[in-house]
Parts: sequence; C-alpha cells; structure tokens
Amino acid sequence: MAKSDFPSRMKTAYNLEQDQSILLGLAMKDSEPQEGCQIRLPLKTLNRHGLIAGATGTGKTKSLQHIAGELSLKGVPSLVMDIKGDLSGLAAPGEKSDGIQKRMDTIGAKYEPQALPCELYSLTKKGKGGTLRATVTEFGPVLLSRILDLNDTQASVLAVIMQFCDDAGLLLLDLKDLKKAMSFVMEEGKEAFEEKYGKVSGASTGTILRKVVALEQQGADEFFGERSFEVQDLLQKRDGKGVISIVRLMDMQDKPALFSTFMLQLLAEIYQEMPELGDPEKPELVIFLDEAHLIFDRASRTLLEQIETMTKLIRSKGVGLFFVTQNPQDVPGPVLSQLGTRVQHALRAVTAKDRKAIKTAAENFPLSDDYKTDRLLTELGIGEALVTGLTEKGRPTPLVHSLMCAPCSRMDVLKPAEVDALVKSSQLAKKYNETVDRKSAYEILNEKTEDRLAAEKESESKSSTTRSSRSKKTKEEDSVLEKVFESKIVRDVGRTVAREITRGLMGAIGLKKSRRRKSSWF
Repeated sequence: MAKSDFPSRMKTAYNLEQDQSILLGLAMKDSEPQEGCQIRLPLKTLNRHGLIAGATGTGKTKSLQHIAGELSLKGVPSLVMDIKGDLSGLAAPGEKSDGIQKRMDTIGAKYEPQALPCELYSLTKKGKGGTLRATVTEFGPVLLSRILDLNDTQASVLAVIMQFCDDAGLLLLDLKDLKKAMSFVMEEGKEAFEEKYGKVSGASTGTILRKVVALEQQGADEFFGERSFEVQDLLQKRDGKGVISIVRLMDMQDKPALFSTFMLQLLAEIYQEMPELGDPEKPELVIFLDEAHLIFDRASRTLLEQIETMTKLIRSKGVGLFFVTQNPQDVPGPVLSQLGTRVQHALRAVTAKDRKAIKTAAENFPLSDDYKTDRLLTELGIGEALVTGLTEKGRPTPLVHSLMCAPCSRMDVLKPAEVDALVKSSQLAKKYNETVDRKSAYEILNEKTEDRLAAEKESESKSSTTRSSRSKKTKEEDSVLEKVFESKIVRDVGRTVAREITRGLMGAIGLKKSRRRKSSWF
C-alpha cells in the first residue's frame, strides 16, 4: 500500500473506544510520531495472553507497569511476579518530569500520576507481605508427580500413598506430612498398607522420598502448608480499581523448581476455582510473569507440557498470561504460539547468536510492508516497541512501531518504610501471616508410633514382670531345692567325711570296741 495510507490503516486497527481498550502509545513511521494515531488494545482480547520482551534497559518492565496500571484503572485486577524487586512502585504515584510530560503530550494523552491499590505477597517468611502457601493435598498426585519429575511407576505409587492418606483421614498439609506418610508405608504400616492397597516398590518409594527432600532443600518446605491462598483474594477491587497483587520473589532467582512449583499450583488453582466464562468483555484477572525464563530453564518435559496445557485452557476462565523476558526464544514454541499480544522492545546484536535470535524474532511477527522488522529491532529507542495484538474478532493487527506511554505509578521501588507501612495496613497480609498448624498426618502418625511404642513397652514390662515373677519363683524353688540339696549333700558329705574320719582316727578304737564287744558277746 502507499505510504500515505499508513495512518488510516493504523487508526482502523488500533483506535478503539476508551472504555473498551487500554492505551499503549502512539504509532511511529520512519522514527516519526504519527499524530492522532494512538495504539490501543481491546480489553476483550487480553485473555488471549501476551509477551513483553526486550534486552535489559529497553523499557519492558515499564511497559509491564503501564499495562498493569491501565488494567487496574479499568477495574481489572492483576497478579505480578516481581523477580527483581522493582515493581513495588506500582503502589506509589509517579513523578512528573519534563521528559515524561513531553512524551505524553506527543502521544496525546493526559499524564495523571497516581498510586494504584496493591497487595504485597511472598513465598517465604523472609519476604515482606502475606505469605502464599498451598497444601500438598491441594496439589494432588498428578501435579506433584510432574513437579518431582516422576516416571509412570513412581507417579502411581505416589497416587496410591496419597489415596491411602485420604482414606485414613490423614491430612497432607506440608512436606513433613508427606515424608512421614511415606516412611510409615515403607516401615511400620507396610503390612496393613499392602493388605489393602497392594505391594509398592521400595525402590520407587525411596526415589520419591529423595526427590521430595531435594525440593524441600530449595525452600519448598516454606511454601507447602497453611494458610493456603484463596483465589478470590486475587480478584479484589477498590474504589472501582482492580487490585494489583505483587508477589515479591527476589530470593527465588536461584530456586527455579520452587518458582515453577508455585506457578503451576497457582494456575491450577485458578483454573479449578474460577467459572467458565468463554470470551468476556474484559478479563477477570491478568497474570504477569516477569523473568519468565526462570519458569522454563531446566524445566522437565512434563513440566513444559503442563504449562502449555494450562496456557491453552485458562483463557476460557477469563484469565490472561503475560510472559515478560529478554528474548522471545526464552519461551517454548508451543507456548509462544498461544500469545496473541506482542510488545517487543529492542534486541541487541552483539554476537552471531544474537543476530540469529533477532532474525527468528522478526519472523515471529506478522509480515509488514511498513518496516524492516529485523533491522528495526536493533534500532528501537528506550521506551519504544514493536506491537501487534488481536482485533475483537481475533485477527492479528498490523505490526506497528510504538512510542510507549509512561506508567502513572512510580518508576522506582518503594522505600523500606513504605513497604512496612503497606504491609502493616493490609488485612490480607495479617490473614496469610497467621500461624495455622492443624493436626495432620505427621502428628497423627507420630502419635500412632508413640502409642505403639508405649504398648510394646507396657507389654514388655508385663512380660518382664511375669518373667521376673517366674524367675523369682524359680529362684525360690531353686533356693529351697538348693537348701534341701545342699543340706542333703552336707549331711551325706558330713556322714561320709565323719565316717572316713571315724575310720581314720578312731578305727583302732572302734575296732577295739567292736572287738571288745565281740569278745564280750561271746
């Protein structure tokens, strides 16, 4: 098409009603802003997921911040995974500057700095905010097997053990409950378990136990337990604005297994709890996964399959997923193909590998007669991005070079005192930081063990008393017999000795007496 047709084509594709869309920025052509050609994305398509990518320092985090802020103002709550710790500024108003004012004037939008309603969460007790947890039972054997990367045999063993716990009324709340249940099945409860559920391989059970310990060493023992999070708490609104739930994960960068575990449980819980909506006019919840490569790095095949499946299914619940990462190639192809909205910031071509990655990234965008995509990807300035989305009818929009809006919230982190004040005033933080320790499998099985040991001790004590009594009686009998025996022996010996002494000492005398008697008899 002719160059002069560019503004009209972009207006047709992106200029939508304000109450049905969010504003991203202004279209650019040959690095020149196109006046009046604002770029808007329809709220209706944001449950079709999205990608925000770009090299370090190109502005992708600010794009995340802006989109989350726009959604909040439209009454859509968000859940944000804050890996680097630089998204807490969403809870404070932005600061005006000449640069920001000039940018917003160019875009044709009014800049209104404002704080957004936020809740802070953490996966460990070290983080500030409400501690998000989930129980082992809520995970279930299928998801837990995939997290532990178990084979089919091991997964079936885990399923049977968890079924045994359900039937026996043993709550599996945390990992120590699961480990105790497995130890019980392997040792003292083995006979009773096998009688009802059949034999299980000791090797499989041992492997599962080792993998549970390995997961525990990554800090999962703090994640599994109560109080488990409730999905409805992520869907709150205040004064018509959607609440932004910020999960602070600064200590998760070296714990990818725990992060992946949390994410899969979160998505599974949301999918299970939320009703089927199809394609609502606006999403019920949008989840932003910052530093998304941490989910996929070293992920097993089964884990990747689970993420892919959940990405496909959760859309119908009115939930959108936005993966935020440096390079689109960080996201597996099957997942990347599900992402309808793309906000691509600049990529850097430093090595041959980088140039290949840029070429691949360019090929993943719709074909464009307006831009040389691979070249433009390396020339984008800070706060600029290549954007494509979906129309309300699900068709891909034309690729457009966009000057991105500045977020209305603070583009910096909250100070420690501000974080403390936010957490202190939060009712949800108090709720999730409350210590809950119900009687579960660990305590119940320990009691059984203690009862068994006490019964064995009592039985042994009775046996010991009986043996002692018998022994005493035997000893008494032996003593009597010994006395009798000894007295008899003494008497016999005495008689023998006396006899021999008599014979030895008194033989002659006796002989004389006997002779004397004999002689007198006659």
